[in-house]
Amino acid sequence: MAQKFLYLVDHFVGFPQSEYGGVWNVIAENDDECFDLISGVDNGDYEECYVNLRNNIVKAPRFALADAVDSEVIDRFIT
Repeated sequence: MAQKFLYLVDHFVGFPQSEYGGVWNVIAENDDECFDLISGVDNGDYEECYVNLRNNIVKAPRFALADAVDSEVIDRFIT
């Protein structure tokens, strides 16, 4: 199994859907998988923000995980 990382991704969502956005906590192998996981859970609700989301994934803090775990969105908080 490939190395996995915990991503802490900022996600700005503009008014009127949200005033600030939020944060996604995701376990993924790389930036592309992180984006795919978020957009899959998001169901296109914030599709207009995906350009910023890709940039935020690249800049997101990420932490290597020691254990073999499945890729998934662990949690999300969007105001």
